[in-house]
Amino acid sequence: MATQQPEFEHPKKAFGWAARDTSGLLSPFNFSRRETGEKDVAFKVLYCGICHSDLHIVENDFGMSTYPLVPGHEIVGVVTEVGSRVHKFKVGDKVGVGCLIDSCHSCQNCVENLENYCPQLILSQGGAKHKDGTTTYGGYSDSMIADEHFVIGIPDEFPLDAAAPLLCAGITVYSPLKYFGLDKPGLHIGVVGLGGLGHLAVKFAKAFGANVTVISTSPNKQKEALENLGVDSFLISHDQDQLQAAIGTLDGIIDTVSASHSLLPLIGLLKSHGKLIMVGLPDKTLELPLIPLIKGRKIIAGSMIGGIKETQEMMEFAAEHNVKPDIEVIPIDYVNKAMERLHKADVKYRFVIDIGNSLKPSF
Repeated sequence: MATQQPEFEHPKKAFGWAARDTSGLLSPFNFSRRETGEKDVAFKVLYCGICHSDLHIVENDFGMSTYPLVPGHEIVGVVTEVGSRVHKFKVGDKVGVGCLIDSCHSCQNCVENLENYCPQLILSQGGAKHKDGTTTYGGYSDSMIADEHFVIGIPDEFPLDAAAPLLCAGITVYSPLKYFGLDKPGLHIGVVGLGGLGHLAVKFAKAFGANVTVISTSPNKQKEALENLGVDSFLISHDQDQLQAAIGTLDGIIDTVSASHSLLPLIGLLKSHGKLIMVGLPDKTLELPLIPLIKGRKIIAGSMIGGIKETQEMMEFAAEHNVKPDIEVIPIDYVNKAMERLHKADVKYRFVIDIGNSLKPSF
């Protein structure tokens, strides 16, 4: 049975930064990772993205966190060791691990490459439990290990710091664009919210050849959206004249907003048969107006990250089409300040921790 001391649970020493309680304050932390099994890939972590859900997890906003907690699920680095039955990777390869570290491998979802919907999925952070009962620790750490099935190969030409946010933010918007047929050239796609998820939704939609409209509460983001991100139009969500002029013009909308907001004007922007896809997580239940849905045979759906096969496909598409997130690279000792700024949405558009150059072991 595993001990209660993280540094002795497994043979390999590891080091990272962890939260000890719901304050979410992160500080240096010694722990351990398992030996490399026959199907495992071990890698040195060089960068880890900071996702808004990291903030929720370290503060236990979802009510599922256990402490001490090493966050981070946008984890990239270079392979240091592979097991005897590993076939996809070798030492020196550039790789990453996202939200998923394991699943049951046998349910219908797993068989259909939808591990993200497996009832027994194991998350790579947040105090989830491995199958041996020990705690999962995320990527704000010097090393990572995972079954090769859950490891994503990163093309050599793609920079690792830019690759990190794609493992959560990227796949979260890529997957619904693909699944719901919103990846066809010439479609008119709306993106609600211009943050970490939203700016990548814009970039993927543009790479698919779409005409992109950003819908935002923030007029001060208009210049950035039009000039730097290349969107085709920008709507202020509380400007009724703008919304009225755009009624029935969009084939699909990716809604990335996690604050409470009305769905009625968004449904109105859709053409008949249009699709509104929810990927944000509002903290309050949203009202669902049925009459405008019925009148246009419109769809509201949800989507959560993506399966491993699709995540690999997304990474290769991003490399081929030069889809890179806008990032601010920080040292690990800035992470608490970064979390404060994330609370205020004060980042364009994603923090990435330079683990390789700033995380120094204490043992």
